[in-house]
Amino acid sequence: MARKPQQEQPEGTSREKIISAFMALLAERRIEEISFGDIAAPAGLSLAECRAEFGSLLAVLAAQVKEIDRQVLAGGDPDVAGEPPRERLFDVLMRRLETLAPHKAAIRSLMRSARRSPPLALALNAMAVRSQQWMLTAADMDAAGPRGMLRAQGLALLYASVLRTWVDDDDPGHARTMAALDRALARGQRWSGFLDDLCRIPARICGRCAGRRRDEAGEETVAA
Repeated sequence: MARKPQQEQPEGTSREKIISAFMALLAERRIEEISFGDIAAPAGLSLAECRAEFGSLLAVLAAQVKEIDRQVLAGGDPDVAGEPPRERLFDVLMRRLETLAPHKAAIRSLMRSARRSPPLALALNAMAVRSQQWMLTAADMDAAGPRGMLRAQGLALLYASVLRTWVDDDDPGHARTMAALDRALARGQRWSGFLDDLCRIPARICGRCAGRRRDEAGEETVAA
């Protein structure tokens, strides 16, 4: 009796196998139709092994996003360091899109699901903001504090608008995507300038208040 050929097992750590199987399934179906039972078999793992690594599908997705961040951060081009901030950010975000290219079908599926599910959209936004803080830092732009958080949120929204062009851009040169990203960063530059002006207002108010207190203190001293 002929022996059945053994199914080839995926390579990598258990976490990598789970992420790989999840992204492959996500390219074919909606995230709400995927379970760990679907992931375990192609990953070559048991449910117990899957549970030991991840508690939810969103945790798997967050791990994938973190890995994309790592790859983008590791691939920096030192020749871009002397360019203006907008050009540095353009380079970082295009590098991110290139890293995401093998997962385009999965990203398209996820975007469709997010449009139908506000809770999923909020969860994805939180991941996106965290990632864009790293992208801003990679472009040597301030991503710290409340101002940095606002800047990362704005960039996450701009990047999402670019993704809508990217998922349908099959041109190897990505001309439409590059044009969309350039327009988005132009809008972001105007927003960032407005944000900087807005953040300077409290400082000017505080400066005036401090000056007024000093004047009042001086008048009280003279009166005494």
